[in-house]
Amino acid sequence: MSVSIADVRARMEKAVEALEHDLATIRTGRASPALVEGIKVDHYNTATALKQLATISVPEARLIVIQPWDRSAIKAIEKAILQSDLGINPSNDGTVIRLAIPQLTEQRRQELAKQVKKRVEESKVAVRNIRRDAHEEMRKQERDHTISQDDLRRGEQELQKVTDGFVKDLEEIGHRKETEILAVS
Repeated sequence: MSVSIADVRARMEKAVEALEHDLATIRTGRASPALVEGIKVDHYNTATALKQLATISVPEARLIVIQPWDRSAIKAIEKAILQSDLGINPSNDGTVIRLAIPQLTEQRRQELAKQVKKRVEESKVAVRNIRRDAHEEMRKQERDHTISQDDLRRGEQELQKVTDGFVKDLEEIGHRKETEILAVS
């Protein structure tokens, strides 16, 4: 059979990884380097990820410290943070930039939880699209008589099992992130 369940599984794993990476950028009221490391900084007229320009550390639960390797980049980093959708004002002492993470309001927590649900649903759609593509390929093979009807049925069942497993994983990831966001710390 040319539709490999292993290929389908690999594509679905990429969708799960993309969701995990995406959710890591959502602020939960706790400091995390993932909040800022992907911010693009205009450094020497080149958009560069912040993690390539500085050391990012979290010395306290509500503080991110960014130490640029090149001090001349401090203003550009500060500007990029202000332009990002983080909603945090950076403070700099000439050598490091500090980001104090404020407490989230209950309303903001609810908005973020909705955002998580939306992103989880988008990932589920991506997984289902992968399933649909594989299913269409299986049906095409059956029509072309390269696989039997029994092979088609077995393939469909296996495909559905794999899909259900990944959808469950996505839901668990979303639930963990929602719990993290809604927990008042």
